[in-house]
Amino acid sequence: MHMNCFSWILADAAAPAAAPGAPLSPLQNLMGNPMIFIGLMIVMMYFLLFRPQQQRAKQQARLIESVKAGDKVVTGSGIVGVIITVKDKTVSLRSADAKFEVTKASITEILESGTAGES
Repeated sequence: MHMNCFSWILADAAAPAAAPGAPLSPLQNLMGNPMIFIGLMIVMMYFLLFRPQQQRAKQQARLIESVKAGDKVVTGSGIVGVIITVKDKTVSLRSADAKFEVTKASITEILESGTAGES
């Protein structure tokens, strides 16, 4: 079939153009403003990108504040150990026969809570 056969369908489907001086409906006026779309994009970026990141940072801060001697923790590099001492910015870990001093920020998870007297 030739494409000219369907040209009458396309001609009927075309929306009539509004007169140049005709007033727009409130919905057309609202949706025609690009500032609305920019505002919606900013709100979407906040809820999809920034807010979850802020929540993870708050959760990590609570985790760091709650560490104490005797806790079994995992660091970001995968070291599993028991906390021996807690300092301002670092903690001392005992893992097998080794002793490490790592920053508090490198702690990603507390596996078990304990006291310093347990072994």
